[in-house]
Amino acid sequence: KLDVCREGHARCVSAVVEGVEVQNFYIPAGGDLPDRALNPKFDHKMDFYERLTAEMKTRDRQRPLVLAGDFNIAPGENDVWNHRFMSKVVSHTPGEVETLYRLQDAGGFADVVRDQIPDPVKLASWWSYRAKDFRKSNRGLRLDHLWTSPGLTPAVVKGSARILDTVREWERPSDHAPVVMDLDV
Repeated sequence: KLDVCREGHARCVSAVVEGVEVQNFYIPAGGDLPDRALNPKFDHKMDFYERLTAEMKTRDRQRPLVLAGDFNIAPGENDVWNHRFMSKVVSHTPGEVETLYRLQDAGGFADVVRDQIPDPVKLASWWSYRAKDFRKSNRGLRLDHLWTSPGLTPAVVKGSARILDTVREWERPSDHAPVVMDLDV
């Protein structure tokens, strides 16, 4: 597993399956204030990203690798319920989005779900528990991601990437829905 958390938290689980390295993260949420100097939680989140980005720059891009998990950043306008409002809220601020894209660029990663379900389709994998009916309130964020290295991207089965949002309808579900893809390896 990759140890990029300065706080020593267990925020990564990893495995190699059929020759594919999978690194699954729960990246820090960052608290409520998007200011590194005033909010230690936000600084922790950004530091986590910086360390992970530095690590990805050292990797062989042809090695089959999946980065997955709760990245706690919804990057695009169609990855949040309201871009204008959310651009001031931790999880979708311009600085966070730029940081996420730096990580993606560092490894040349494909954003599998967004590549298979392109804009302008709205996507979400997380909905607050505060809403009685998550579909009616429709205030979701795409915080959960599946990224593949250039060496693995050709093995992603076309049309297989999806967010299993019906799981969110279960009795006592997580606030996150699973994000899945199929690989032909």
